[in-house]
Amino acid sequence: MIEVRNLCKNYDEVPALTDVTFSVTDGEVIGLLGPNGAGKTTLMKILTGFLQPDAGSAAIAGFDVLEQCQAIQEMIGYLPENAPLYPELTVQSYLRMVADLRNIPRQNQQQRLSEAILSTGLADKLTLPINTLSKGYRQRVGLAQAILHQPRLLILDEPTNGLDPTQIVEVRNLIKKLSSRSTVIISTHILSEVEATCDRAIILINGQVKADARLSELAATSNARLTLNTGNAEEPQKILEGLAAVRQVTYSSNENGRVSYLIKGKNDADLCPALYQLAKEHDWRLCELYQEGRTLESVFNELASAGGEK
Repeated sequence: MIEVRNLCKNYDEVPALTDVTFSVTDGEVIGLLGPNGAGKTTLMKILTGFLQPDAGSAAIAGFDVLEQCQAIQEMIGYLPENAPLYPELTVQSYLRMVADLRNIPRQNQQQRLSEAILSTGLADKLTLPINTLSKGYRQRVGLAQAILHQPRLLILDEPTNGLDPTQIVEVRNLIKKLSSRSTVIISTHILSEVEATCDRAIILINGQVKADARLSELAATSNARLTLNTGNAEEPQKILEGLAAVRQVTYSSNENGRVSYLIKGKNDADLCPALYQLAKEHDWRLCELYQEGRTLESVFNELASAGGEK
């Protein structure tokens, strides 16, 4: 659905995107993550045809963003962070105007409008001017215009901005429903939003892709946690450090006399079988043994604190 190759964009002498490469298949829900200034908005503007890259290429459904921009924009639904609404129009008038601008045939407009309005919970706000709505409802109007024409690609910039917790859950469910007919890219700084709605995350730092993987792959780690009931913490540590697959061992003691070891592996292999065997051989009093998982937040923080180094 999306093919991006070696994309670069500078503002004067400041690089916004450097050699960005990734691809997205039909029906995926992608979380686009990165700190402020990472290049997320620049990337979305290039994909939607509002900006031209300085180098590289981007194609959507086989259409080049430079050569076939109009064809791409016809198949995209886009919700920017601050939706460009017409505050003096009523919700219904605005959505009808968008339907006309999108060239939705008149015989199909009523059905499309009804679907978008029901999906975004706007049925009781249709006759109200947009400038009388709360921020959360204005966000719903922006989402309704983005899905009105049933786009093949839906690009959402902070889609739950300004919504209350109940509305956030509703939007998450809507995104999951929309993924059955649309590819979805969600740009957000809310990591839990990505974990709740996305299949995969692309992390941009300093204009470069520093991680691109399914959430389950990002969470995978070879780190293991071993807790023993032992009076001598140093001796097991030395034995653990002697394992070929172990990179580092640290420990902490608690007041119950137990010692917890964090064992970091050299690769992605599961250390637990070898650790269990070691505990049996040395007759350690084993209290706990499990492979540690990482959260998306910890992955993001590792990349950010490392200055963007992989």
